[in-house]
Amino acid sequence: TKESFTRIIKSLIFAGLINLAYCLWVILFGDFIGWENPYGNILGTLGNPNFIGSFLGIFIAAYVGYGLDPSSPKWFKYSLLLVVPLTAFEILESNAIQGRIVGVVGLSIVGFFYIKSRFNQVVTSFYVLAGVVAGTFSLLGALQIRPLTSYIYKTSVSLRGQYWLAGWNTGEANPFFGAGMVAFGNWYRRSRDIRAIELSGTHTVVDASHNVPIDMFAFGGWPLFISYIFLMGIGGWAIIRASLRAKQFDPILAVLTSTWVGYQLQSIISINQIGLAIWGWALTGAVIAYEKSTRENSNSFKDEKNKSRVNFNKQGQDAKPMLFASAFGLIGLLIALPPLTADAQWRSAQLARTVEALETTLMPGYFNPQNTAKYMGNIRALEQAQLFDLSHSYAIQAVKWNSESFELWNLLYLVKNSTQKEREIAVINMKR
Repeated sequence: TKESFTRIIKSLIFAGLINLAYCLWVILFGDFIGWENPYGNILGTLGNPNFIGSFLGIFIAAYVGYGLDPSSPKWFKYSLLLVVPLTAFEILESNAIQGRIVGVVGLSIVGFFYIKSRFNQVVTSFYVLAGVVAGTFSLLGALQIRPLTSYIYKTSVSLRGQYWLAGWNTGEANPFFGAGMVAFGNWYRRSRDIRAIELSGTHTVVDASHNVPIDMFAFGGWPLFISYIFLMGIGGWAIIRASLRAKQFDPILAVLTSTWVGYQLQSIISINQIGLAIWGWALTGAVIAYEKSTRENSNSFKDEKNKSRVNFNKQGQDAKPMLFASAFGLIGLLIALPPLTADAQWRSAQLARTVEALETTLMPGYFNPQNTAKYMGNIRALEQAQLFDLSHSYAIQAVKWNSESFELWNLLYLVKNSTQKEREIAVINMKR
């Protein structure tokens, strides 16, 4: 129903307003939460200036699109005069190029739907042509081709190109199963190009390629990559079909399209950050469902007989989405719970500062999955406590658990009780 899609849009706007108010407070009075913020820019609730910039870019398109709905309240329309410039200001304050790009593209798409409904084909075509020209110059600027280079290009653009290349090389080296979910960090050193070392130095490493589709390729090879592209492609095709049918300005379609495209743009230049990714998946589902619902509505009112049959069928199917959502929600919870409980246990052990508590976190199990960061943190803590036998035994356990981690081999090399033979093996694996 229309109300279902409106609720999704309102939820997005609500999350945006919370971040807008929080960022404004930080700018005016400073942050009242003790985040570790090495960037010096606003973070919002997303932990990084690039993420909050992109989210605000998505938000501004949703706010304007919803405000153009003739049925939206008058107070909401008047609020555009305050919210839009404030959001633009905060996007600039985040110093995130991707936030500016996402915001401009999102607003341009909302503008396209509005102009298409109000003006003739000539005006609409001119608007699209102007957008294509502006987009082309922006892309050239990002690639260090004038005239917009000084406004758009940042060194991080070149770095991202190297991250993408390393991610693609990782996928090609593991074409059928990938390197494993979130295992790109283990492969980055062997997959990177010499240019990456020249740009950022030998010891600068990443655990994500800063491109969600390429991450899918690195994590799961061709099967996961093709599956992801296929799903996103269904979303894009749904938008095209719904757009071709729309004759009047449809604020729901305008908002879903602009925010979906904004997320996709962000996803090809950034990591799979959960605060943004959840909107990417929700919006993909929404655009597919909206195209289907508008298609069914347009077909169901051709005659009364058709209308009655469709309404009757829908009544019988009302419970199915809730049933499926509950079942898969439970499965998702069971999958997500083990790492969540393990992290909580590790945090408690760090606060307790006892050997027994740390050792408990290093006992592998379904509800206590291991990870490289946990091994490194605990082994270093044991070394600092001069418990050299324990730190050595866990360093051996760590490299057996993950023989692909440069950091764990390096740690085995550094712990005090490692033998000369173990250090030689560690060097061989670090070189590998």
